[in-house]
Amino acid sequence: MVRADLLRIGYGGLRPLLFRAHGGNPEAIHEDTIRLLACLSGTPVANIASWVCGRPHDPVEVAGIQFPGRVGLAAGLDKDGKAARMWAHLGFSFAELGTVTASAQPGNPKPRVYRLVNSHGLINRMGFNNEGARALAARLGAWGVKRGENTLGIPLGVSIGKTKVVDLDDAVADYVASFRAVSQVADYVAVNVSSPNTPGLRQLQGSEHITGIVSALVEEAGGCDGGPLPIFVKMAPDLSDSEIDSLVEVVEAAGASGFIATNTTLARSGIASADVRWAGQSGGLSGAPLTVRAREVVERVVAHTSLPVIASGGIMTADDARAMLDIGAALVQVYTGFIYSGPALVAAINETGRK
Repeated sequence: MVRADLLRIGYGGLRPLLFRAHGGNPEAIHEDTIRLLACLSGTPVANIASWVCGRPHDPVEVAGIQFPGRVGLAAGLDKDGKAARMWAHLGFSFAELGTVTASAQPGNPKPRVYRLVNSHGLINRMGFNNEGARALAARLGAWGVKRGENTLGIPLGVSIGKTKVVDLDDAVADYVASFRAVSQVADYVAVNVSSPNTPGLRQLQGSEHITGIVSALVEEAGGCDGGPLPIFVKMAPDLSDSEIDSLVEVVEAAGASGFIATNTTLARSGIASADVRWAGQSGGLSGAPLTVRAREVVERVVAHTSLPVIASGGIMTADDARAMLDIGAALVQVYTGFIYSGPALVAAINETGRK
């Protein structure tokens, strides 16, 4: 794992500088990083990054999509797709953009991101801040992105969520509007009904709501050019075992293509004592404190469905990724692990492969 070790050393020197920028404001640092990556795409630096970070070598077909490897970027890191042209150069095998909503919205008041350094975690309550599904589609379309063509070198998923001001009873139409906006540029669509940061959103995981949403989207997907567009449903890690089983059953019956497990958690276990001061902040917790629970949820979902499962949550090391793959996940996604370890984590997962 020479490449991963070199990247780890390099990013290890850069990370303290990044974490101290903007007075340590995580959201401002994140925004700067996305802007930088966007600027680097299409330049010789992008090709150098490809050489340094390496390429995946464990191809797999999931839901009819050909992925060059197993590790992807989780939703939330590149909400508006501004850095979409760069993710393949950093070793990712796919990138999930969003979450976007049918209408642009600012999200929750700032500050809304907290870095738990000693716990290798994050708490965020962003609230689906984004420029809107149509704006994302227009940006990707301007780069020539079309479903199935891997224009940017890798498959792209798009995560869609409910617009905050839309009532739960009107959620179906809202999700359908987002779906229609991105259906020509997405290789799959992820249905986010599990973020803890939009009031009432997790109620949509209930049988009646989720059946209506997924059924409507599956009907829309059936009319897409190139065949039905795969639809994945992203679930919360805070569901009970019986709630997980029920959700899997109704989502599968409604015709979805697979699951993403999991989103961030409202639980606060696993936080280091030095970070306890952040535990009272509202929002979803991600990173190392979620590792064990996310693995438990993935294992339960895999045991109760024949549909593919994308594992997301608490994947901080190559061993974490391999554990998810070993229990039956088809793919893995990283977010907080990427923030703490950078491209070294992606390279390590790619170099390890599935054992």
